[in-house]
Amino acid sequence: MSGVFVLAAGGTGGHLFPAEALAAELVELGADVRLLTDSRMHALTAAIVGVKFHLVRAGRFGGGPMRAVWGLTELATGTWQARRLLRRFRPAAVIGFGGYPSVPTMLAAYSLGLPTLIHEQNAVLGRANRLLAPIARRIATGFPETARLRAADRARTVCTGNPVRPAILVAGNIAYAPPSPDGAVELLVVGGSQGAHILAEIVPAAVAMLPAALRQRLRVSQQARPEDQAGVTAAYAKAGICAEIAGFFADVPQHLARAHLAICRAGASTVAELAALGRPAVLIPYPYATDDHQTANARAFAAAGGGAVIAQSDLRAETLAAELDRLLGEGSTLSLMARRAAAFGRRDAARQLASLALALVPGAALRECAA
Repeated sequence: MSGVFVLAAGGTGGHLFPAEALAAELVELGADVRLLTDSRMHALTAAIVGVKFHLVRAGRFGGGPMRAVWGLTELATGTWQARRLLRRFRPAAVIGFGGYPSVPTMLAAYSLGLPTLIHEQNAVLGRANRLLAPIARRIATGFPETARLRAADRARTVCTGNPVRPAILVAGNIAYAPPSPDGAVELLVVGGSQGAHILAEIVPAAVAMLPAALRQRLRVSQQARPEDQAGVTAAYAKAGICAEIAGFFADVPQHLARAHLAICRAGASTVAELAALGRPAVLIPYPYATDDHQTANARAFAAAGGGAVIAQSDLRAETLAAELDRLLGEGSTLSLMARRAAAFGRRDAARQLASLALALVPGAALRECAA
């Protein structure tokens, strides 16, 4: 397959990771893939092999009058930049992944009459995608049910799932095995890219309340902010628990693969990776996420049986300790949750999204998988 495909993503890694997965799929098919993003994503784009990236300006909306004027000016500038690039590339299709940096490129693509597709990662349609949905030819979603999606747009909507990084798919080949009755219990604690302060406060205290026999078997890996690391390390040492504390785990796929249970936030990428790996989790949604989309993501995962949800407002050491004791005390419960998490996942999401993108292009098709 030949041709140019333009991807528009930015804002956070949560928007960029699905773009990375789709880019890998399209590059493998022989496409020339270009990523249009803003300057904040420059560091993350290095991980996307075989993709050329280009910067366009983008501004957020909201705030006072001066901020609104600045946002509109940046949007107009970015749209003009994107139009120039799209005229030069003449792409077969343009795919947006939400976040304000995707808006100029998608508006430019629409103004030029190019085939467009947007992908929404969360269980609530984001603000940028709410703006773009009425003008997109197709809409892909990461969750089977997506709030804030207009009835008029549902006929053009397909649930593809959330594409995950190739490293996650490789790690997902390791089947889940519950802890043996006398074996080590691996607990992974992550909260965003650098941990969450409330998890640094609550999780060590909760773990210290577990029965002594269970504490002796625990192996905790926890991401914590630099200012929290000393306190977290001391708390686990006082409780006699073996713990690995770091500000960032570069090998998150491997940590997830060996985890018997994860405690984490509920961003779309996190939920998708848990599901692709088939790993059970206790989800603590970030309460200040736009439109409270993390709560919607967590509830969908929990409703499928893959995990439990504790609202941050309800998070207490005693509450979490009781939940951990219940889950870690019975291997069959964890195994069932792992199976249901895996059933909720879409390991073929990148391929499904690529197929949807190619369907916009007359004569294009995915190569058949090798036997």
